[in-house]
Amino acid sequence: MSFPLLPPERRLASQLNSHVSALNKSIQKEPERTGIDPMRFGFKRTDMNKKVLIAALAVLAAAAACAYIVYSRRKKPSGKITVNMRSAATTVPGQGVGSAYMEQVKLIKEDLGDKYEVTENAHIQADITHYHTINPGYLLEKPIASAKGRSVGYVHMLPETIETSLKLPGFAKSVFYKYMIKFYDSMDYLVVVNPYFIDRLEHYGIDRKKVTYIPNYVSSEKFHPLPQEEKMKLRDKYGIPRDKFVVVCAGQTQVRKGFFDFVEIAEKRPDMEFAWAGGFSFGAITDGYKEISKIMENPPANLKLLGIIPRDEMNEIYNIGDVMFLPSFEELFPMTILEAMCVNIPILLRDLDIYNNILFDFYYRETSVDGFINELVKLRDDPDYYADGVEASKRGNKFYSKEHVVKMWDEFYTKVYNRL
Repeated sequence: MSFPLLPPERRLASQLNSHVSALNKSIQKEPERTGIDPMRFGFKRTDMNKKVLIAALAVLAAAAACAYIVYSRRKKPSGKITVNMRSAATTVPGQGVGSAYMEQVKLIKEDLGDKYEVTENAHIQADITHYHTINPGYLLEKPIASAKGRSVGYVHMLPETIETSLKLPGFAKSVFYKYMIKFYDSMDYLVVVNPYFIDRLEHYGIDRKKVTYIPNYVSSEKFHPLPQEEKMKLRDKYGIPRDKFVVVCAGQTQVRKGFFDFVEIAEKRPDMEFAWAGGFSFGAITDGYKEISKIMENPPANLKLLGIIPRDEMNEIYNIGDVMFLPSFEELFPMTILEAMCVNIPILLRDLDIYNNILFDFYYRETSVDGFINELVKLRDDPDYYADGVEASKRGNKFYSKEHVVKMWDEFYTKVYNRL
């Protein structure tokens, strides 16, 4: 649904365009004299061109005024608590934040729709505006969007998780990290997918009292075990031998995910088949891009690099595997683990402290390439050990049931609304 601009909005939009043009011209003329506000970001003071500063402030003022008029004229749905989801996560394929966003929105709409009116990226003043990503435009609109409501930020990343995922220039990295924390700090409430990050946010100066832990959720309707014969046909589809022990992994191809360890293990165990679903969701700035690209050109014969698989087809990938193996060095709460648990295959992960309070005894763990190999061999050769892994995976799937997570979201949104 689109909304026509009324005369005052047209005038403000015209002013906004004029100020943007002025800002661009000033920057192009004197790039050496532009800089970042040192009082805000902590960098060395620079002699910022006054014209550029004035233009930048005018842009912000015009944008804010225009947004205020737009928001104030939009009528919100009536009769229910309104929750407006703000997210750009689905614009980048093959990464977990988009999957988490789709699952959470679907969960609230389907199971709490009688109480909450959920909109997505709508221009309304909602009772609760829930930010799933940290886009700069969201920070700009936040004071207006939540003027009569409350803002909720979803913490899917911290500086330390980006550090091992993307290669950013030092200057850009510093600005981005400080912006990230500023965004989180500006929210009225925060939700983390792992309780471990409550302490980390407090470390960055954010009040832990406004942080709530709610785990990710995956629908068993979308992810579930398939009949054995169908699994065999899927192996044929992806060029994987029917009689091999198959190790699958799903995640972005980057150093943080343990990609190099996965490849090394495949090379050392030619008697097993390995498949990795995922790619460079963030292109050339991905950590390890050049080295991983070389491996992709000539992978081990028993390793299938499947690329980015649409989420609607990911249930096939888990069902071709005998075990889900994710050797990540750093994580929050991978959606891929929950998805694999729905399929009821054993889970093998690197032994990370971050998993202790969310995965309990639902998975097998190791710390090294040799340790991972020993676990994989045991899972293949010991039927009882494998059966224990299947049962652990089932327990994990049951623990993160729809009913449990829905109740947590309902209690959280109700708390936020009651404090308006």
